[in-house]
Formats: sequence, structure tokens, C-alpha cells
Amino acid sequence: MQPTYTAEANAFREKIQAFLAEHLPNDWTGLGALDSASAMAFTREWRNILRDNTLLAATWPTEYGGAGLSALESVIMAEEFQKAGVPTGGSNDAFSIQMVGNTIIHWGTEEQKKHFLPRIISGEDIWCQGYSEPNAGSDLGNLGCRASLDGDEWIINGQKIWTSAGHLANWIFVLTRTEPEVAKHRGITFLLCPMDQEGVEVRPIKMISGESEFNEVFFTEARTPKENVIGEVNGGWAVAMTLLGYERGEAAATTPVAFRGELDRLTALAKELGRTDDPLVRQRLVWCHSKVEIMRYLGMRTLTKFLSGEHPGPDASIFKLYWSEYHKQVTELSVDLLGANGMHIEGKFPSSAFATDSPGAPNDSGSWIGTFLNARAGTIYAGTSQVQRNIIGEMVLGLPKEPRADGGPWKDVPK
Repeated sequence: MQPTYTAEANAFREKIQAFLAEHLPNDWTGLGALDSASAMAFTREWRNILRDNTLLAATWPTEYGGAGLSALESVIMAEEFQKAGVPTGGSNDAFSIQMVGNTIIHWGTEEQKKHFLPRIISGEDIWCQGYSEPNAGSDLGNLGCRASLDGDEWIINGQKIWTSAGHLANWIFVLTRTEPEVAKHRGITFLLCPMDQEGVEVRPIKMISGESEFNEVFFTEARTPKENVIGEVNGGWAVAMTLLGYERGEAAATTPVAFRGELDRLTALAKELGRTDDPLVRQRLVWCHSKVEIMRYLGMRTLTKFLSGEHPGPDASIFKLYWSEYHKQVTELSVDLLGANGMHIEGKFPSSAFATDSPGAPNDSGSWIGTFLNARAGTIYAGTSQVQRNIIGEMVLGLPKEPRADGGPWKDVPK
């Protein structure tokens, strides 16, 4: 199966390619070729270029600072940016623009849109996600972080964990328990909370790679205005699920491209090391090729639904489970190819702790060992492999549900 595009879609692709050619250096090979400081500086400047050309929040309506791109145009743009090795925004824009910004457009009042959306575009407000808790990660509905209304303000107490890029943010969208006496999914409220206050503490979590890209966040009598509810009070579960759906379309387009680029780089490494004559190495490389091709078709299926306006369903778990489990295998092959050289780290670690290294990354041990370590986390973040298998079994295949306890932190919230 090979997808076809309309003449209009191909014209838009050429427009994006021309934009990239105009604004990137002639010797550009990808963000992965830069050292950490240079990559951060480039990303900041690149965000400004995207903002000035109305491509930062490209799918937002024009009245809110976007370009009003269609779903297909946003996918084409994401594909071309991935191929070029440039980000679609700044370090926290996946949370600021793709997640909470789109959710505010979907659920927010006009006053909320006029206040928050321009501040997201300008970079004045930088967002992170407050969902998972120590006892409510796999079962998010079991959350116990609570909020109570005190006059004109919500008071928040509790803890969130695995808060990616929380140390860079000054705002957090947080799921809170506001009514403990109803079914656990019905007593949740989606709040927007400023982080620059005494009641919010961010503590970094050291990862196996040595980096600290995610954090714990503690709320102790933290406050936010009562009008900072998105959706209805006690109706936050629907808002939360809407937010999670906004990351599916772009991921389905860019993930297969990223993994194809990574595999091409791994094949080049095998050639450099003279290992492609080894039949076992060749067999493993062919296995990886077949998996990346299957991933491409899974992505196409997800994109087909996304572009037709269908909201992502439980079968999206197949894509997440597939790529995260595959990534463990392909990075194990990279370490096997490096052999004893893998014990000596040369070069820099990946510029991101999530999925593949950035395009343009050198074929050195720093990149591959760092990616090998990060790949383990891919089976945990955004839903563990165990949870994905449960979703697929119960909601896609119709298998009996796993027994669940009704108690938990949400039952322990004081009245």
C-alpha cells in the first residue's frame, strides 16, 4: 500500500520544503549534529522563526495565532520537519501547543482562549502535564491529588510524578480530585495552575541515562483562580481524554520516519564496523527493517482515522506498544555491534530522552548507548506496555477484564 496525495497536498509539501530551504543553513544535517548548548540555542531561535511565520501552532484557527492548517497539512509539515531534523516547536511546546492549547480551543471559554493562547504563542506561559501520581499512573482514574474551592480560588494538595520538562515550565495542567463521593472517573476536575508560587515544589528524578528530564511535583496549599477550570467541575475526565487524543496524529506521521532514519544510521554503523558480512547481523537488520515497515503501515492506519476526523480509540495502543517494544530490540543490536567500544562513551548523549536520537546524530557510542538506555523508558512513559496490552485485550479483542480494586487514593481524600 502506498498512499497518494492530491495536487494541493503536494503543492503544500513543496511550500514547506521551500520554507525549510530558506531558513536552514546550507550545511544543515539535523539537530542531532549539534552539541547540547548549540541545540538549545538553535531550538529557541527556530521557535521564533516558526512563530513569526505563523507555523508554531499551525493547526490553530487564525484568530488565535495559528495558520488554520488542515489535519492533512499538519501531517505533511510534521513529516517534512522530521526528515529535515528540525523540531516543530520549543522544548515544552508538545505540552503547551499540542496538548493544553488544543484542549483550551476545544473546551475553553472565549475568555480563557483570549487569555492563555496568545501567552502560549509568545512563550510567556510554558506548560507541563500533571497527570500521573505514585499510586495512579497505570490507573489514572485512581488519582488522589485533591482540590477544594475556597472563595475565588482552588486550593490544591497532593503529588504528581513523571512530569516531563516540569523544571522548565511555569504553568501546569493538573487533574485533581474534587468530589470523592462519586465514581472515581466522575469526581475529577481539570485545572490550570501557575507553578511560580510557594505551594508548588519541583524535584528532579535521575534517569538511568544520568539525565533529569522528568520530575516530581508537590502541591501544598497551592492556589489557582476558580475560573481556571477547563470544562466542567467534576467533568475533567472527558477533558483529559480529549487532550491525550491530540498527540496521536502527528506521532503516527513522524514516528515511522524517525525510526527509519535511525535504522538507516544503524545499518551504516554495521558497514563501518565491517559487520554486514555476518549472517546473524544481517538477519537482525532484516528483522528490524520488517518491523519498521510494519510500523509505517500501522502509522498509516492511525493517520487514515485521524485525517477522516475520527477520534483516536483504544486501537491506538497497538502503535504505542509496537514501537516501544521494537526500540528495545534495535538498540540492543546497536550495543552488540559496538562490542567492547560500547564500554567507552565517545561523543554526546542524545539531545532528547524520548525515542530516537535526533536526525544528524553521529554514529558514536554516546548516541547509541544513550538511546539504548532511553529505549527502556519508552515501554513505561505514555502508558506502560502492560497497560497497552490490557487495553488491546479488553477494548480491542473483547477479552475478559482484569480484576480491579475499587479502593485507592481517591477513596482516601478527606471530606
